[in-house]
Amino acid sequence: MSIASLNDLLAAGVSGRTVLVRSDLNVPLDGTTITDAGRIIASAPTIAALADAGAAVIVTAHLGRPKGAPDPQYSLAPVAERLGQELGRNVQLAVDVVGTDALARAEGLTDGDVLLLENIRFDPRETSKDPAEREALAQALVELVGPHGAFVSDGFGVVHREQASVYDVAKLLPHYAGGLVDSEVTVLRKLTDEVERPYAVVLGGSKVSDKLGVIESLAPKVDTLVIGGGMAFTFIAAQGFSVGDSLLQQDQVEVCADLLAKYGDVIHLPIDVVVAHSFSADAESKVVSSDQIPDGWMGLDIGPESVKRFAAVLGGAKTIFWNGPAGVFEFDKFAAGTRGVAEAIAAATAAGAFSVVGGGDSAAAVRTLGLPDDGFSHISTGGGASLEYLEGKQLPGLTVLED
Repeated sequence: MSIASLNDLLAAGVSGRTVLVRSDLNVPLDGTTITDAGRIIASAPTIAALADAGAAVIVTAHLGRPKGAPDPQYSLAPVAERLGQELGRNVQLAVDVVGTDALARAEGLTDGDVLLLENIRFDPRETSKDPAEREALAQALVELVGPHGAFVSDGFGVVHREQASVYDVAKLLPHYAGGLVDSEVTVLRKLTDEVERPYAVVLGGSKVSDKLGVIESLAPKVDTLVIGGGMAFTFIAAQGFSVGDSLLQQDQVEVCADLLAKYGDVIHLPIDVVVAHSFSADAESKVVSSDQIPDGWMGLDIGPESVKRFAAVLGGAKTIFWNGPAGVFEFDKFAAGTRGVAEAIAAATAAGAFSVVGGGDSAAAVRTLGLPDDGFSHISTGGGASLEYLEGKQLPGLTVLED
């Protein structure tokens, strides 16, 4: 099965046509200020290519998790402004999703115009479990682009979702993979079909349960599996040690014990951690051995010896995938572990390794800590989608594009 690409659509000609693009513009906000525009920057080339070729472009995207109704805090207004700056052209913002304003603006588009619809998740049909409801929204989106329209799927961060603007609309229009989706899949194939060894995976984040599927899938396939972040404490507890007040998923302890029994030669855990009296930026802290976490203290970062150990095992890798921070990097006091891991991966990349930062908090950490994007081979825009791809799951937003 093959997937038609953006280049195929451009070759067929888009001048005088309206093209619906599903982008991933789900950026972090502090009030109305965008704190990391990475996804907007990554989405701009596909939109620009279509507009420059003469298409009228209608972009649909979501922001945050509104509850199926308009919510001002999740408006795409800041995104429209930033996208316009990135494109160097005006980006209209419809005040609704497929309502009267969206219809009126869509009808008034001319070649090269760009219209961003308001947050698609303001419409409850977007995420409905009822296929008929999702199809009704998809039909409304098709009405915006007209009988000669086309659909470009360019939001890799949502291709693992069976949602109206991702899945159902692709069944109603000629469909193509955007440049971003195409490049993401090409990169991930290097982590599944064309792996150069040694292959190291670094997983962090808070919960083991969020990463269990990818751990079980990758542990038999990789040479090194480094585990940090809050999820490490459930593994430490599985070794029989107390973790004090650290994040612990008690119901996952037995699962972690089984994983350690099967893959103990592959899994690398922190040997020391930074603990604090409370979860706050200025909490009293100290470094302790990971098997000596005192009662009343919580681990918020991996320690300096763990960083050295992880850097040593990553230094010899030829392929590295990283998803999830090693600690609470948002607090300067507990960012050293994540910075150390990121710098070790960047050093391996400079030495010739192929490295992928798996989106989400990892990508945010790279930028928050001031590390250069080009220190890594690829920074993904899709955390959950990347993980599900590596698990070998079928991603609805990709399978629907196959012809």
